[in-house]
Amino acid sequence: MESQQLPLIGWREWVRLPEFGITSVKAKVDTGARSSSIHAINIEQFDAGGIQKVRFQIAPVQHDDRQLVQAEAKLLCQRTVTDSGGHTEKRPVVLTAVSLGGATWPIELTLANRDVMGFRMLLGRQAIRDRFLVHPGHSFLQSSRRLSKSEESI
Repeated sequence: MESQQLPLIGWREWVRLPEFGITSVKAKVDTGARSSSIHAINIEQFDAGGIQKVRFQIAPVQHDDRQLVQAEAKLLCQRTVTDSGGHTEKRPVVLTAVSLGGATWPIELTLANRDVMGFRMLLGRQAIRDRFLVHPGHSFLQSSRRLSKSEESI
């Protein structure tokens, strides 16, 4: 696809994760990160009739772990990820849909405790490849509007 046909996104955008019932989470668009990640806590892997699954909680609002979304998904794999500090850790990976700018598509999402990070979600380059161009000087170019604090949650 030619670059002039791709829509622009900002360095941060409001996205939806419809399969988890999350209508808005502020994501940092990070072309330096290969994979996407979400802040997840109480991660528990289990076997469901021979299918490996993972149960976890998502706190979509920054600095607020009181508003938790219960989620469950098929475990795609365990992936060793190197964080921005150079530390490696093994993280569970799930496949889920993300919505941005009127489009919805599947992405791989690693589950990690991002409590000390500035954003609850990181949208990596694999998720946006051949879909968007990133304008690093702007924010929320594909988000329908800036949501109020009460709307930032589920």
